[in-house]
Amino acid sequence: MSDWSTEKLHADYAQSLRIDRLLYDSETAHQRLRVFQNPTFGRVLTLDDVVQTTEGDNAIYHEMLTHVPILAHGAASRVCIVGGGDGGMAREVLKHASVTHVTMVEIDAGVVEFSRQYLPALSNGAFDDPRLNLVIADGAAFMRDTDGGFDVIIVDSTDPIGPGEVLFTDSFYGQAKRALAQNGILVTQNGVPFLQPDELRNTMRAFSALFADATCYTATIPTYAGGPMAFGWGTDGAARSTPLDVLEGRFADAALDPFYYTPAVHRAAFALPGYIARLLG
Repeated sequence: MSDWSTEKLHADYAQSLRIDRLLYDSETAHQRLRVFQNPTFGRVLTLDDVVQTTEGDNAIYHEMLTHVPILAHGAASRVCIVGGGDGGMAREVLKHASVTHVTMVEIDAGVVEFSRQYLPALSNGAFDDPRLNLVIADGAAFMRDTDGGFDVIIVDSTDPIGPGEVLFTDSFYGQAKRALAQNGILVTQNGVPFLQPDELRNTMRAFSALFADATCYTATIPTYAGGPMAFGWGTDGAARSTPLDVLEGRFADAALDPFYYTPAVHRAAFALPGYIARLLG
């Protein structure tokens, strides 16, 4: 099985992707980074053998964590991305002409450096956009110290192990709320609830104590196996109830051409299967 990459994130479930060609393999101070070519998914990025993103299906993840809060908000100009060193999240945020400033906080400069070289399609020029301010720092420390004023905060974290663990704590979520402008929106990646129920349950417990509107929405992403992925949603505003016709108008004005996102998918993503709704309490 030396020509396969096996992810063993879960105790009783694993998935493997075939390695056609290994393009990069190196350890930084924080994690082991690998990029390899797969026949179906194109170039694949793994951190400690856990799939982070692929050329083939990354658009689903990145579109749903950007277009949903930005179009629901309707007037987002300042956005903060925590994590996202491959540049895919910044790529999608910067497609919105209404966004005038993006602060991207990434703990590991090595991720950015090799992503620009080995996964250039993911960022697609985002790192060169003058609206992007790249900060190499710990996301939790940044959120604690920032002046804030963000309309949307997107937490594009790894799973809650290693460097990403602190981004799932009550204190981090509280600091993130403080950094939001009035009626700002916080969205987070919360894993695959069928296999990682505690990840979503714990985030929703914290969100429920912080926000007037705390829930999650979902999308199905092939390489994040085990069912739909959940994205946490927290705001004190009414953005989640934005009518479909309003979303359609904002979508048309933004002139987006997404792979996955549509206004109808946006609305439907908040309709939760019973087992996920029960995790929200």
